[in-house]
Amino acid sequence: MENIIRQNFQFADTQYRYMMGQIPADKMPQSYNEKTKKIDVRDIKWWCTGFYPGTLWYIYEQTGNPVIKQEAERSLAVIEPNQTYTGNHDLGFMMYCSFGNAYRLTKEEKYKQVIFRSAQSLATRYRPAIKSIQSWNKNDYFNCPVIIDNMMNLEMLNWVSDNGGEAKYKNIAIEHANTTQKNQFMKDYSSYHVVDYNLETGKVLRKATWQGAANNSPWARGQGWALYGYTMMYRFTKNKTYLKQAQGIANFILSHPNLPADKVPYWDFEAPLMPLAKRDASAAALIASALLELGQYTTAAKEKNRYITNAEEMIVSLAGDKYRAKAGENGGFILKHSTGAYPLNSEIDVPLIYADYYFLEALKRYKDWYL
Repeated sequence: MENIIRQNFQFADTQYRYMMGQIPADKMPQSYNEKTKKIDVRDIKWWCTGFYPGTLWYIYEQTGNPVIKQEAERSLAVIEPNQTYTGNHDLGFMMYCSFGNAYRLTKEEKYKQVIFRSAQSLATRYRPAIKSIQSWNKNDYFNCPVIIDNMMNLEMLNWVSDNGGEAKYKNIAIEHANTTQKNQFMKDYSSYHVVDYNLETGKVLRKATWQGAANNSPWARGQGWALYGYTMMYRFTKNKTYLKQAQGIANFILSHPNLPADKVPYWDFEAPLMPLAKRDASAAALIASALLELGQYTTAAKEKNRYITNAEEMIVSLAGDKYRAKAGENGGFILKHSTGAYPLNSEIDVPLIYADYYFLEALKRYKDWYL
């Protein structure tokens, strides 16, 4: 594992220096089109724009390459206006994965202030009637949707309250986590993707999906968001209820009969056409990172070892020839074979920026905690 971690950060350094020269100055990289040989780039308000600078900070932390740091700083400046964005729930992805890592490594006050302002913006989406943050605005399909992905954005709220900000942000995070725990899970600890609420009464209107195979099927990345989210909530609160929830989710994932031998999930655990169904490397990277943190909080030796061993197997698979790109290919992205939104025919079997981010985070966590 020590060799795998070192080699993959060196490889990431090479790939991302290649990628830098392929993207316009005002956009962030999202994916790569193998047919057109072009990187898919997005406007700064796209929900994934924090992952590029966040990935660069992870690479810089391990390699010390000043070229990587310079690009990380440049890309932060591009997305900084997002700190006042209130159009959806994704401020944590956009601003904490990016500015959070920047502040962690540099302790520059300007980065901390951006995080604080971003938390203020995210908190505007809290709806007291449902005791949750509204994920997306009302649309033709949903009235007041809350998606499982939203658990990830609570990290920024918790952090701000714990680092000199108002207590209300952490309180919002706890309210949201409690409501999600009550309404978003099935008895086996699998998660619905979307819960739609009546904003006047607070009642649940329906439980559905937007990216999964069916309304009640376990969309793979969604299970990863849930696992990571409740593990993180335990980190900030030490509430054993969240730890139990995370362990239940982990058991669901690791015990599922449709989890492939290489531990890289199909895009949905009940996807049609198995074993021909597309994989989701981003789900594996996310789950591996979450399992490594869950291992930190689990005292029972058997369970702790199970989490770490499975995370290690996922990392080894992702670092192998099947999932990892070759140098100078894949648009500069590290991993191949992720699936964004299969039912929407969007980003199928492609590299995705957040797959790289959580892969490198998993490598860092393994190095910090288990080597």
